[in-house]
Amino acid sequence: MSLTAVAMSGGLDSSVTAWLLARQAPEGRSVIGLSMLLWDHSGVEAHGRCCGALDLGDARRVAQQAGIPHYTLRMDEEFRQKVVDPFVEDYLAGRTPSPCVRCNTWIKFDLLLERARRLGAERVATGHYARILDGPEGPELHTAVDAGKDQSYYLFELTQEQLAASDFPLGEMTKRQVREIACEAGLVVAGKGESMEVCFVSGGVREFVEAQVAEHPDRYAEVALAAPSRLVDTGGRELGEGQPFYRYTVGQRRGLGLAAKSPLFVLAIEPEENRVVVGEERELLAPGLSGERLHWSGPAPKDAIEATVKIRSRHPGVAARIRPLEKGKVEIDFAEPQRGVTPGQAAVFYRGTRVLGGCWIQGRL
Repeated sequence: MSLTAVAMSGGLDSSVTAWLLARQAPEGRSVIGLSMLLWDHSGVEAHGRCCGALDLGDARRVAQQAGIPHYTLRMDEEFRQKVVDPFVEDYLAGRTPSPCVRCNTWIKFDLLLERARRLGAERVATGHYARILDGPEGPELHTAVDAGKDQSYYLFELTQEQLAASDFPLGEMTKRQVREIACEAGLVVAGKGESMEVCFVSGGVREFVEAQVAEHPDRYAEVALAAPSRLVDTGGRELGEGQPFYRYTVGQRRGLGLAAKSPLFVLAIEPEENRVVVGEERELLAPGLSGERLHWSGPAPKDAIEATVKIRSRHPGVAARIRPLEKGKVEIDFAEPQRGVTPGQAAVFYRGTRVLGGCWIQGRL
């Protein structure tokens, strides 16, 4: 008998996924629910944490309603190593982290799949809004039918092997349809709201990072948390003294503390020089970007290609030319200059609804 493991966070989407698979499982296939204890939120009495006690309790109750076995896997140390530590390190290096991509890459479709196979499961199903379609060269990742909920951006690093062992039952549905199914089934999570984007941060990101450094000084590179940065213009002229550089984000306007004839924005963060470069809004536009850790969802193209590139999850996308370089490096030329090229974020490549691959942004060209 074949077995499918459903990743159950206790949220609406994963709960409906478990319910649907339990109701629709063909003869000879069974379903189990797996929840991951990723981060200790035992002291936080709030939902929407995807790894907190209240949400794991909801996952257990939904599994009971669906009539499937449920198990909780402790994966907090792996989560710290693969997601939390890189999040803190990126932030302290002046980058804007994307922990949801790392969690999908290293936890949900790597470690969880491995644990599920130890339990005898052949496949893992999740509540992601994305689709896996058969293509001439193997399984392909595509955008969800509900464009407003599409999560394919966060899945760009999945391999064809991982896609072949995964199911996204909600990819053909709208959020409204999913909630209607939960209501009709009487699931305990039917009225539950959206989960928090950064599930392990219960307050402000800066406060979380600084608390982690203070609590675990041995885990992170030495950094002067209180050292003020120098605010400079694009010509290098010093404009004043600011907060520590890691507290700024590319595109930020408020909180610069500088008097100017026109509004100033953060254009770049230079940790090595302890500088934050600021300028006018028009200077935020970049003709392209440089990236690293290039990943293709399928065979890698031999030459430069044309595709649509999204530099944020909700970015509308821009036509671009993608030029792979050696050692996983890549340069991308935009058809039109784009605002908000942010180091630490992902740039994901699309052709129509299909995800071709992506990279991690190093900087602007």
